Amino acid sequence: MTQRDNPAGMPQDVAMANAVGAGSPEDVGQSTYAASGSVRQPVGIGRKTESGDVTFPAFDDHHPPDKELIDDCVHCGFCLPTCPTYVLFGEEMDSPRGRIYLMNKGLAEEPMNDEMVRHFDLCLGCMACVTACPSGVQYDKLIEATRAQVERRYERTPEDRAFREMIFNLFPYPERLRLVSAPLRLYQRVGIRDLVRRSGLLKLMPERLRAMEELLPEVPEEERIPEVTPPLGEKRRRVGLLTGCVQRVFFSKVNAATVRVLAAEGCEVVAPEEQGCCGALSTHAGREEEALRFARRTIDVFERYELDEVIVNAAGCGSTMKEYGHLLRDDPEYAARAEAFSAKVRDVSEFLEEIGPVAERHPLPVAAAYHDACHLAHAQGIRAQPRRALGRIPGLELREIREAEICCGSAGIYNMVEPGPAAELGERKARNILDTGARLLITANPGCTLQIRASLRRMGRDIPVAHPAEVLDASIRGEPVESLMG
Repeated sequence: MTQRDNPAGMPQDVAMANAVGAGSPEDVGQSTYAASGSVRQPVGIGRKTESGDVTFPAFDDHHPPDKELIDDCVHCGFCLPTCPTYVLFGEEMDSPRGRIYLMNKGLAEEPMNDEMVRHFDLCLGCMACVTACPSGVQYDKLIEATRAQVERRYERTPEDRAFREMIFNLFPYPERLRLVSAPLRLYQRVGIRDLVRRSGLLKLMPERLRAMEELLPEVPEEERIPEVTPPLGEKRRRVGLLTGCVQRVFFSKVNAATVRVLAAEGCEVVAPEEQGCCGALSTHAGREEEALRFARRTIDVFERYELDEVIVNAAGCGSTMKEYGHLLRDDPEYAARAEAFSAKVRDVSEFLEEIGPVAERHPLPVAAAYHDACHLAHAQGIRAQPRRALGRIPGLELREIREAEICCGSAGIYNMVEPGPAAELGERKARNILDTGARLLITANPGCTLQIRASLRRMGRDIPVAHPAEVLDASIRGEPVESLMG
């Protein structure tokens, strides 16, 4: 917005909020958007203008952003203080309402250009705006529909395409992750990593590859879990467990702890060996067909067992699995099955609060900070349950983190494809964690764990990070608090 558009000189966000007619030409950000970037020809059918030129509208007819959902936005600005990219950049088009404005321009058949896509790409999909919005705007559905359009219709650079293909040909496949884990373990244990980091070789690498190396956790030996684990004591439930992809290979101890906690609380736990990726990364990145394939396979696998619930211990996975009904709404074979499956999905802390505790908790005398994973707190609305579950542990002091609603910068693959803003957000989160004075950090998502650990390392600091299931497991088994501090 220019001074001409805002003659009173009021703050940009206030001026934008006072604009009229959601998505109309007089609405927010017109002058910002007008200086559009170059237009790359998308896949699709061009439309001839009155001058005879052929244009390619931003969106095709397959599930574009829903106009009714767009019109729910009244541009009040309540989302701005919680939006990570608006907090970082202060740009209207890098806020939820700015992106909604761009979606509306796309529905008006404006072409998809570099600048439009850049604003969409910078969105973390954290859903903090969904929590903050007093009008109930379903931005989560809008941005996921938009990203699917971008991936179908926008021509990314060869380098960008290659990097994204590398990610999606590796991370959703546990067997492939296992193959690379052995050389990575060697890289860490024989001192090559330390040599590479001290020598400055990392500075010569492309920024995205450098970010991936910084995020790499200590690669452990995988702790396998039985396909069926009996309950301890009286059987209360028969539940399935999603073991995940990154979680299964790099955080297998979290899965093992989850199984032990569930068994201690009277659950028979089924962890199908044939399960694979749930499709969360693909869904959040707009890779629609790939996501649907993963979703169908997950449903097929877990339907083979008679389960009361399906338990998830990774926030991003759980939020996607609860949306299978929406994702598969066009599939006559799977639509009803997906709805039924999603109704059974529970985050582990959510489930434990539903059934109530029976296992004894032993003391864990430690001050711990609890970090809300965005896809747990914002996408699933699960905030109180993990705090209540942890609050039953004698001696455990939970400390809240300032700016808890702001994303840590992990956001699926965001910290790999957008390492600059992700690093800023990660260090902001790390500083707020350090300010609590806690000796332990607890969080329920592997991506958050990797991101925050890397951010703390860059700052020359280190705090042990544990999953809520690991903390509960240590308490139930009577392990010393030092078992969580390694």
